[in-house]
Amino acid sequence: MSKTYNILMYSHDTYGLGHIRRTMAIASQLKCKGVNILILTGSPIVGRFEFPEQIDFVRVPGMIKQSNDNYIPHSIKIDPVHAMSIRQSIIDATAKSFQPDLFIVDKAPRGLKHEIMPTLEWMKQYGKTKTILGLRDIMDDAESTTKDWTDKGIYDVLDNLYSEIWVYGHKEYYNPIEEYAIPESISKKMVFTGYIPRKVHTRTSPEVRKNGKKLVVITAGGGGDGYPMMDAYLKAIEKHGQQNFRTVMVTGPFMPADLRRELSERAKKLSITFYHFYRRMEKLFSNADLVVSMGGYNTVCEILSHKQVGLIVPRETPRLEQTIRANVLKEQNLADFIPWHQLGPDTMMEKIDLLLNNSQTIKDAVSNFKFTGLDVMHQRVGQFKDICK
Repeated sequence: MSKTYNILMYSHDTYGLGHIRRTMAIASQLKCKGVNILILTGSPIVGRFEFPEQIDFVRVPGMIKQSNDNYIPHSIKIDPVHAMSIRQSIIDATAKSFQPDLFIVDKAPRGLKHEIMPTLEWMKQYGKTKTILGLRDIMDDAESTTKDWTDKGIYDVLDNLYSEIWVYGHKEYYNPIEEYAIPESISKKMVFTGYIPRKVHTRTSPEVRKNGKKLVVITAGGGGDGYPMMDAYLKAIEKHGQQNFRTVMVTGPFMPADLRRELSERAKKLSITFYHFYRRMEKLFSNADLVVSMGGYNTVCEILSHKQVGLIVPRETPRLEQTIRANVLKEQNLADFIPWHQLGPDTMMEKIDLLLNNSQTIKDAVSNFKFTGLDVMHQRVGQFKDICK
């Protein structure tokens, strides 16, 4: 039996759904005859996803973010240092047993609390693994990112331990080489893939589109910090009365249970369809006339993939990534947004009314938007090994 081409993927897993969904999208595209893909993740909901043949996952103990650099175990009640030690041992053992030809790391060059550093060092000595860092289009504002990368020695890690760096965005929209003062020794390894498309569902599902009314889908992604947006939306309906459109609300599985219950009770009174988790979001997105969401990379890609009109409500803490992305999208006429500090029932209703009735500029822009991310990644993997030809 001929040797397979093994791809190991590390998915940053401490907050929200974006990282694991992005990793799954990439894995699905790179899967082909002779390729095996193994995903390392601590995501507590990874088991809810459907894994096709040739793709599997190794679940490490989950960690949850308390602040920018403070994490605690998600489920098991042990000391965080002990939990990190377990994670690191599993990651290292998996890499040495699987012996990947390609190691793709999501977002965090050193992993959570530098847990993949021993693995990266081993791969450098092993000499048979190409190492790839995948970065979303925007990390944070320039000042915060350059300080963080300098303090943590990230520039040295990028220079010495990675074969290539894939940026999942367009250099013309936002140029991290300039913004983050990336030296030429690193920038020459950077490949701008463009944005990553998501699975698209065919429009018109009778159970979703009822009574011929326009449909607004509001989602908070993972939901951990989505309550203020959901609250403002419900207050807008409560204040201005029933509207001539339907709403489907998806809070996300990580919204605190008490807040989720409160939103559910209010939504029920307003005849709003409510879910805390919806396995096939593409079905909702494809049937929407407007999607209201926060500004995470994953959700934005889903909105654009479905050629939908998006109203973004970007968070401003703990980083400005979403706010910068929302501004970039608005500059390109790809979406509209409400700044977090201006969020309220009146601004929410004004934007909804505008975008449901006068959004042709956005519709034209999104219909012409080209997704190149997966094709470029596939081409790059083909440069490493002649697969899937």
